[in-house]
Amino acid sequence: MVEFFTTTGVGIGLLITGQVLLIVLPLLLALAFLMYADRKIWAAVQLRRGPNVVGVFGLLQSFADLMKYVVKEVVVPAGADKAVFFIAPMVSLVMALIAWAVIPFNDGWVLADINVAILYVFAISSLEVYGVIMGGWASNSKYPFLGSLRSAAQMISYEVSLGLIIIGVIISTGSMNFSSIVNAQRGDLGLLNWYFLPHFPMLILFFISALAETNRPPFDLPEAESELVAGYQVEYSSTPFLLFMIGELVAIVLMCALVSLLFFGGWLSPIPFLPDGFLWMFLKMLFVFFMF
Repeated sequence: MVEFFTTTGVGIGLLITGQVLLIVLPLLLALAFLMYADRKIWAAVQLRRGPNVVGVFGLLQSFADLMKYVVKEVVVPAGADKAVFFIAPMVSLVMALIAWAVIPFNDGWVLADINVAILYVFAISSLEVYGVIMGGWASNSKYPFLGSLRSAAQMISYEVSLGLIIIGVIISTGSMNFSSIVNAQRGDLGLLNWYFLPHFPMLILFFISALAETNRPPFDLPEAESELVAGYQVEYSSTPFLLFMIGELVAIVLMCALVSLLFFGGWLSPIPFLPDGFLWMFLKMLFVFFMF
């Protein structure tokens, strides 16, 4: 059995497909509850209840929204470039997903443990701009086009700041491999060995740049409801709009993973006598997501 998955072309293909599904399926399932958590957090800030009708405590609200988007009619604007109009949300989602290929969740739990992982993530995330520009241009409307230009300019601008900030971590570690960066933060002092202390100013700048990169408030200028209605997504409905939204959420969770790996020790335990593991990585990502 082991030889089949390591020597034959079909076996290797099945193995890679299984590994990809082990990352993508839990990630997409987690997005449903992260969206619910995001809406609940915003509701608490605004002193209201938030979603609380569908399911226990409203936990199934995201699945109800999913069904609504899937069964709605796909409306294509008159004069729109149909092919580009439908390809754009797919590009946005796929680019956000394939960046996860180099993200480790535990020691050895990574699809591709390459030595230029940071470079790979930034190369892929910079390609997400094309999905936004394609969506705005293909809609054949001035509001989506202006929104896509804003979003592209903002995403490209903050890619530069994110890259410059990470240089400090790369110099401290001597590697662009995420596993090496996490292991470099290992020590007898637990969380006091993590990079958030010596690189604290860089952590703050990285977090602010990540907010801008993912179009989160107060950097949601590309949407600008008062000016551009809903930015580059204004002409989208049904499943294409859902793909754009999932792509944005995947990018947000990716930034949470990057903050956890680069500054908070990834899967390392904050207390030396407790074992390391995936649970710590998950909790750190949830903490960073709460701050988003």
